[in-house]
Amino acid sequence: MKKMLRNALSSLLLLAMLFLFSPAFSQNGDPPPPPGEHGQTGNQAPGGGAAIGGGVLILTLMSAAYGSRKWYLNHRKSISE
Repeated sequence: MKKMLRNALSSLLLLAMLFLFSPAFSQNGDPPPPPGEHGQTGNQAPGGGAAIGGGVLILTLMSAAYGSRKWYLNHRKSISE
């Protein structure tokens, strides 16, 4: 009986949190546009011109090194057996 009551109370608490806190995270649509002109050459679309090429290169090289090491260790282990 206690287990059933505990499950019912926890379900009720979960539903209450779902219905009470989810409207707090909802948004009313798009954010308002920034005041005046923004960007270097006038009214450009918001966003950034951040370069991601260096990060992608580093991530690719690190994953290739990790894969090569795993292959080498497995290959060395299979040769010794």
